[in-house]
Amino acid sequence: MKDHQRRRFRIPKSVRRIVAWLVFLLVVEYLVLPQIAGTRKAIHTLGRVDPVYLLGGAGLEAASILAYAFLTRSILPPSDPPSVWTLLRIQLATLSLSHCVPGGTAAGSSLGYRLMTAAGVDGTDAGFALATQGLGSALVLNVILWVALVISIPFEGFNPLYLAVAVIGALLLGGFALLVLLLTRGEQRAARFLGRVAEATPFVDGATVTRVVHGLAARLRELGRDRSMLGQAVGWAAANWLLDAASLWVFVAAFGYRVGPDGLLVAYGLANVLGALPITPGGIGIVEAVLPATLVGFGAPSAIAILGVVSWRLVNFWLPIPVGGLSYLTLRVGRRESG
Repeated sequence: MKDHQRRRFRIPKSVRRIVAWLVFLLVVEYLVLPQIAGTRKAIHTLGRVDPVYLLGGAGLEAASILAYAFLTRSILPPSDPPSVWTLLRIQLATLSLSHCVPGGTAAGSSLGYRLMTAAGVDGTDAGFALATQGLGSALVLNVILWVALVISIPFEGFNPLYLAVAVIGALLLGGFALLVLLLTRGEQRAARFLGRVAEATPFVDGATVTRVVHGLAARLRELGRDRSMLGQAVGWAAANWLLDAASLWVFVAAFGYRVGPDGLLVAYGLANVLGALPITPGGIGIVEAVLPATLVGFGAPSAIAILGVVSWRLVNFWLPIPVGGLSYLTLRVGRRESG
């Protein structure tokens, strides 16, 4: 009986690996990185931190996540969408998962789709909302970065890294334009092609894929005609990024340095565009390497840049993991009670 219970409550190996990986990254981020800046400098800088700024930065980060929930709501059909509270919990749950597994965006989107359909959203509408908010949000980030680069380069000079990020952004724009073209001008061909691919794929229904493609094309045309909906979506996506960037500014300022707006947006945009590459969960390691170095390039002291970034990442990356887990549990419990 005891052996049976021990096997029953054994933690899966994949979960143990994820936890070990997260603990390792947590140790590196909060024990190793500050050492790079110098122990004495880091301790001295920590002694001057302003706790009011830290609370303000956390509040701006919460507002950024809330703006993303409003982005999702703005894209869904206006007829009886889920409440913002429900969408916020779905967003936190997907963030939690995407921060725990490599290539987490795909896993997070899959979980978001299941939670949205469980909340009563039509499958086509849920898929359209997730795809549109993901691609649209990335496009808005690139626009913010390019505007910041145009303003910054005449004053700060050119960095070869800017060109690499601009190429990534151009590829993203090209892929998005091609997708829109396929779904609006070549809808029938795209539906037939993807339907045939689905038929040749085990466990995938070609008719369902074809129906989803037509549904997505119809929703995309509707979004293009509804300028008000499009404007709201762009506005909420911009608010999400700018509030997150403002949170970073406040966390750096908490340690005594105020970054200029152009330097902030260039550093923030570069780190997030590169961090979006499916290499590590949530860009962990990439953001921590690129962001402090870029802030130092814009004049921030090394110790302040590192401590500001790791403090910001505490609420930007790490805090959504447990909060998202709790949000997922509330969604599951609520679903059972309503059932």
